Formats: sequence, structure tokens, C-alpha cells
Amino acid sequence: MTTHQPFPARLSIVTLGVSDLAASTEFYEALGWRRSAASQDEIVWFATSGSALGLFPTEALAADAGVPEAGEPAFRGVTLAVNLESREGVDAALERAVAAGAVVVKPPAATEWGGYSGYFEDPDGHLWELAHNPFFPFTEDGRLDLP
Repeated sequence: MTTHQPFPARLSIVTLGVSDLAASTEFYEALGWRRSAASQDEIVWFATSGSALGLFPTEALAADAGVPEAGEPAFRGVTLAVNLESREGVDAALERAVAAGAVVVKPPAATEWGGYSGYFEDPDGHLWELAHNPFFPFTEDGRLDLP
């Protein structure tokens, strides 16, 4: 018999509010991400390693959550991150993101904690970090194996 944690420590889906669903979908497809067949006219899904990314019009997302839609803040207090196996992987991923239309916010550089990291924003200003952390190994299926 399996016992369930009352609040499991997992992140299943991240949904981003977007101003132009078609343009945002094109951006993430240009990164090389596979659009899920579960996508519908009003929401687009991408499978990620161990979770999913959803794109949903901002006003519809605010309505779904039952909160008023606020203007786009300069900083939302959230970043999304993709950890990569090497510094070269970070640089290559950033080149791909820029080719897809991303804006570099902070070019990759060595960090004080011994890694390598930089940031870009997607077409709606969502911040993504691309990082290499030599202290966070990966499992065989590409997931972080945090100690």
C-alpha cells in the first residue's frame, strides 16, 4: 500500500500568461520544444523533463485564477531555469534562444558560486536562466539529481 504525502514536493506544470499565444508558441517551438498533442486552441502545452509548460492568454489565466489582471511588471519576482551539462551548453542554448527571438538580459558569465549563468526574456518578458551548476548532477533521463 502506498501512502501519499499531503502536499507532494513536485512541480507538475508551469503556466505562463502570454499576450500573443501564436507568437509565444512559435518562440518555444523555435527553441526546439515539442508542442504536445494535448494542446487546444486556447492553451498550448510543451512536455519538459518531468513537468509541463503551458502557454495561456494572460487575461484568461488571471480569470481562471480569480485575480484581476495587472499590467506587466518590470520584474515578476519569478525566474524559470534550464540547467545544462556545461558552459558550452549554456552558450549554445542562449544562441538558440536569441535566434528564436529572445532578448538577452544578462549574458552568461562565471558565478561566485562556481557555476556559469545568464538570463534572457521570452516575448512576454518572462525571465529564463540558463545555467551550468557543476554541483548539481543529472540523472540518466536528464533531470537534476539534487543532493
